[in-house]
Amino acid sequence: MKNLIFLLLMMTISMASGQNATIHVIPQPVSLQQLNGYYVLTGQTTIGYNRPEARNVAEMLASRIMIPTGFQPVVQQGSTGAIQLNLESLPEPGIGMEGYVLESSSKGIVIKANEAAGLFYGIQTLLQLLPEKIESRVAVDHTWIVPAVKITDYPRFGWRGLMLDVSRHFFTKEEVKKYIDEMVKFKYNTFHWHLTDDNGWRIEIKSLPRLTEVGAWRVPRMGYFNQREAPKPGEPATYGGFYTHEDIREIVKYASERFVTIVPEIDVPGHSMAALAAYPELSCTKDPDTRVNPGSNFAEWHGDGTFTMFVDNTLNPSDEKVYEFLDKVFTEVAELFPGEYIHAGGDECYKGFWEKDKDCQALMKKLKVTDVEKLQGYFMERVEKILSDKGKKLIGWDEILEGGISPGASVMSWRGMEQGIEAAHLGHDVVMTPTAFTYLDYTQGDPTIDPPIYATLRMEKCYGFDPLPEGVDPRYILGGQGNLWTEQLPTYRSLEYMTYPRAWALSEVFWTPAEAKNWEMFIPRVENQFGRSDIAGTAYSRAIYDAIVSTFRKDGKLMLDLRSEIPGLDIHYTLNGTMPDDHSARYVQAVEVPDGPVTLRVITYREGKPIGHLITLDRNMLEQRAR
Repeated sequence: MKNLIFLLLMMTISMASGQNATIHVIPQPVSLQQLNGYYVLTGQTTIGYNRPEARNVAEMLASRIMIPTGFQPVVQQGSTGAIQLNLESLPEPGIGMEGYVLESSSKGIVIKANEAAGLFYGIQTLLQLLPEKIESRVAVDHTWIVPAVKITDYPRFGWRGLMLDVSRHFFTKEEVKKYIDEMVKFKYNTFHWHLTDDNGWRIEIKSLPRLTEVGAWRVPRMGYFNQREAPKPGEPATYGGFYTHEDIREIVKYASERFVTIVPEIDVPGHSMAALAAYPELSCTKDPDTRVNPGSNFAEWHGDGTFTMFVDNTLNPSDEKVYEFLDKVFTEVAELFPGEYIHAGGDECYKGFWEKDKDCQALMKKLKVTDVEKLQGYFMERVEKILSDKGKKLIGWDEILEGGISPGASVMSWRGMEQGIEAAHLGHDVVMTPTAFTYLDYTQGDPTIDPPIYATLRMEKCYGFDPLPEGVDPRYILGGQGNLWTEQLPTYRSLEYMTYPRAWALSEVFWTPAEAKNWEMFIPRVENQFGRSDIAGTAYSRAIYDAIVSTFRKDGKLMLDLRSEIPGLDIHYTLNGTMPDDHSARYVQAVEVPDGPVTLRVITYREGKPIGHLITLDRNMLEQRAR
């Protein structure tokens, strides 16, 4: 009986693995050579590390393995671990500080790197080499096979970031740590934490207690952002929250252990309504009725990028008390965050109230400037000096270029690539994060399926992003970042849903050599990750399976154009009021939309089974999409 059980186990392993095992790693390694054989993880598997600096990584690997396998791998210093983590005494050429070499065979697994960060990224790859049940949150009975491979891997860019906005909606300390846990699986190393905005001030400043006593709370509202009811007189502000110094120290330590640098953002001089609710005297209007905004409309956008504010949300650049205030804020922020950068915002600063303010006009006269934009340049120079005195570097959104900034300031290019190119040509370090490729709050699929917001950004376009434009010195491109604004994201599950799978695509953009990227080869790895996410309980969007519906006009007729992001899907549709299935018309080429009040219904199939959402569009909707 024992021999029969052993034989069946070996047959199972043989069928499930060996040189024919399909390997799905995100982001794609620089070099991956698949070899014959495999290693089987068992209860006797040990984890070794050769130097004390690697102990933390070894223990994190053990904790990740322990829960789904039920094993309790021994972690020990030395060179005899079945899984061996080695820091090189002489630097391994070519892989830098974050690269690694991973070799697995029937004898065991060795990961070597120049720094502990490289070992950490190596174990993320190792976990993806294991069966998908490694993501289980409970112990499962499974055969834990690692295919034999040799991988040499290192990142294309040093800045591989995700930004999380916690102003529009507050997310708990544990939720922030969970978000960091998920992003490091895909080798992100920078967490941009948008801590302040018009809708909430989320960081405790002990010297300015009203920032959290007042600025961290707004009146509760639901509904579409910018369409919510404004606060009523006397209405209690009960929705919100903030992070104490102790919370932040805990999160910073947690991130650091996972080789993530946190870049905190204090958004000034605009986007400051939460701060002004607490200290209204810091604005030009000094309105004592200023409230933290709950998502009500307080500006008119003119369609050309300009806007008019109805409510003053901007700090007064002519008031010395503003700089005293900022010095207090940045003193405490600098003490809490050990990283090189502090993000000071600088975006969407409305200057209409400055133009009408006599003190601002006097300051312009003193500075001998006639353009009010120069006041923002003056303001940001003062902020940069405050940060520099605390040993920090300023990074800001690309509007900081308009008022003039010092050569030492870095730029986060969000409105497009052009601003980043300009900044790089001027000698500034740049993080490329243009809306068209990296704004993860944008709708992922058809706006009739996902909750609508400003624009649509499909995963295929994310994957096509290149942060390094032609003709730009690569020394000035630090890397790239995906940004998640949370106007429409009130829950942690909604954060995950909007982040993934597009952040998987961006991780490959930021890590993998540009020439190694391949969209069609990326899709199977995404679908494998869907299965892993299901087991882990991580939310994600399946919009890549949905039809993409567009229309155009030809000879006065409305024509229907259908396609899908994933190659090989069958698209079935109806225009006759019936529900489509795999017996309905299959889309082959552009179709004329009949006259009259027709309704399109379209759904995708794979191998005879429905796989995408049903999309329903009436004639008016189709007309509006005509390009």
